Amino acid sequence: MKFVMFVIGGGGDILCMNYFTRYYSLTTQKIHLHHTSLIITSPSQQGAAPSTGTVNVNVKSMPPSSGGGINKVSPSPVDSHSMASPLFTTEGYGENVFKGNIAAKYLKKQGLTVDDLNDSSWVKNPKKADQIAAAVLDWAVERGASNYCHLFQPMAATYRPGQTSCVQLAMFEFDPDTGAVEWNFKGKHILQGETDGSSYPNGGLRVTHSAGGYLTIDPESPMFLRGDCVYIPACFVAFTGYALDEKTPLIRAVHAMSENGKRMFKALGYDIKGLVNNIGLEQELFFVPREHFAKRPDLKYTGRTVLGALPARGQEMSDHYMAPINLTGRAMACMQEIQSECYKLGIPLKTRHREVAPNQYEFAPLFGTVTTQTDQNLSVMQIAEEVAERHKLAALFIEKPFAGVNGSGKHNNWSIATTDGVNLYNPGQLESHFNNGKLTPIIMAATVAAIDRYGDLMRMAIAAPGNDFRLGAMEAPPAVMSTYLGTQMTEYLEKFVAGENATYHPTTTTVDLGAPSLPNIIAPAEDRNRTSPFPYGGHRFEFRAVGSSQNVSLVNTCLAAMMGKMFGEIATAVEGGASPIDVARDLLKKHMKCVYNGNGYDPEWPQKAVEKGVWRIDSGVEAIERLTDEKNVELFSSLNIFTAEECQARKDIMLELYVSVVEMECHVMIDMINQHCKPSCSRGGLPTGELDSAVSTLEAGWRAIADTSELAAKAHACRTFRLETMVTVRATVDALEKKCPRDCWTLPTYDDLLFLDTMDTPFSMWTNREA
Repeated sequence: MKFVMFVIGGGGDILCMNYFTRYYSLTTQKIHLHHTSLIITSPSQQGAAPSTGTVNVNVKSMPPSSGGGINKVSPSPVDSHSMASPLFTTEGYGENVFKGNIAAKYLKKQGLTVDDLNDSSWVKNPKKADQIAAAVLDWAVERGASNYCHLFQPMAATYRPGQTSCVQLAMFEFDPDTGAVEWNFKGKHILQGETDGSSYPNGGLRVTHSAGGYLTIDPESPMFLRGDCVYIPACFVAFTGYALDEKTPLIRAVHAMSENGKRMFKALGYDIKGLVNNIGLEQELFFVPREHFAKRPDLKYTGRTVLGALPARGQEMSDHYMAPINLTGRAMACMQEIQSECYKLGIPLKTRHREVAPNQYEFAPLFGTVTTQTDQNLSVMQIAEEVAERHKLAALFIEKPFAGVNGSGKHNNWSIATTDGVNLYNPGQLESHFNNGKLTPIIMAATVAAIDRYGDLMRMAIAAPGNDFRLGAMEAPPAVMSTYLGTQMTEYLEKFVAGENATYHPTTTTVDLGAPSLPNIIAPAEDRNRTSPFPYGGHRFEFRAVGSSQNVSLVNTCLAAMMGKMFGEIATAVEGGASPIDVARDLLKKHMKCVYNGNGYDPEWPQKAVEKGVWRIDSGVEAIERLTDEKNVELFSSLNIFTAEECQARKDIMLELYVSVVEMECHVMIDMINQHCKPSCSRGGLPTGELDSAVSTLEAGWRAIADTSELAAKAHACRTFRLETMVTVRATVDALEKKCPRDCWTLPTYDDLLFLDTMDTPFSMWTNREA
């Protein structure tokens, strides 16, 4: 409990405000006093007088009188939102994640080290689990926390970015006799939890009268703290052991890839401890003014505009792309605060920039292990939504919130490394570590074969409903699952197939800028190819077609699974006496057809891909159905990732998600026409007969879909309805919006929603800081 008292003093041009915060510490069960002084000086006391009415505030904090510090809330990194930046400090960065140096001092008190925490076997040791729980409790209470939860990722049919869930529980109890507070947080609380799983999507894997959902920690992803709660990244399974989440299959898939990778390397004559996937996620999103977002039912309920005429200007000039972010606007202040909050959690958001469309931006972190990076990306999405609200913005993650301008993706930069850090896609590093130049064609053969064989699974993994409007729209790769390897790698592999045994040594190119004062540029071996869904470059592959709203667990489950399968097949062949070089050549001869180094936006390419036998699946619904294809069920079941029942359940859940999204979009479109567009046109003196017909068409169309009983048929009908009927209705409404007088149209327009960075009112004019 906190009590705040203010004592104000000072004189002349100086005002001193002392405030004392009394709080009750659950640790010491005593009342402590926290003292803070705010020295406020008038403009005349500053070195350079600011504009009239501005004051500068300097905050000096004294530590509490004794232990049990509180979890302080830091201000926005740029409180003034002026052109002058505050003094940068890294204070507090990483302190809200239990790992490394932060965890070390608390573990030491329990007789442990960070090595004990990093060795995931502690979850099988009850004594160590209790010791780690005690260290976490000590850290958490010192940071002001009093609750904990298991943070898990239910299967896909929850319509919110990130798809995470939790139940927060107090870390203390009251003695029944004395009423005294007693901390109660043990190893058992970390290792296992239970919740009601009845309302989560399950695809028939459980029934209502058997609704238990069981949680256990993922020890490879660090615990972290937000507010007064410790978050424990966790797996979520049914009583039967079926995975009810996205994380469990990912961990299974990485394990399978690691085990088969060890087998393959052993067959090649090398012992490794295992393999890991490393990823880096480029998160694109839109920011829109919250005052207009709140008046758009489609944005509030579906995340995208189902109606809306294009303004006179869109992204024709490409002037938003990489342009400096407006230092006085809301977007920059919001992005700075998002980064600051993420840094406290140890999330390394290294990059921020404008994207192609107006109001579109991107964050990108450094690389990390796949489970940790996935968890952190989900946190980034949640933090962005929360921080945006504080800046009177709304963060939009749906792939295509606005028609006529680019949509958003989440580029999944992906690689495989040994547990001691050797990147399998870095030929020089691979050759140097193993002293063998023939490993690169074997690794690349396994990768190319996996893409060609399981391209349908890759397409299934990106079948987010929002990607219907994005893939192949000259802003994202087409729905063709090819890969770009670059000229040098492709020519090397072709020569390898033809019988040459040379080692791959890519060459760089020196670019002379033609002026002696400018340094030369060293261009890498592979150029960037943004039109390929899965290009190789920079010692990794980039899955560019992933949707911005997606939880990437399923994407990386599929990538790890298909690579694990190919590593296993190579291992089996070599163990049986086959030459590794011959195995690699045979794979490349059969599967090089999926390598395409050309322009993926070429309108002739998709049909050529079909003729070559490369996977092309335009329909997201059709792609979802590929999950239960016999070869794909065999892949997952043979690696103990999914059973046949789990594959069927996930297919049903993804289809149900698609149907539900279209249902919401249809109903919100009807409501907007009835409640906004028709009255607006009437006020503007425009006829409304076309709108009445449009509503009748939508209502009749949805009734027909609702009467369809078979799930796959309903999903296919939804896709046709969405991409044909609703698009036609939208064109009718948008044409009337163009004709309607501006002061009669009640919905915020694209003109209101877009161009935030160029037309936003300066922060100082609109902000209203509540006490």
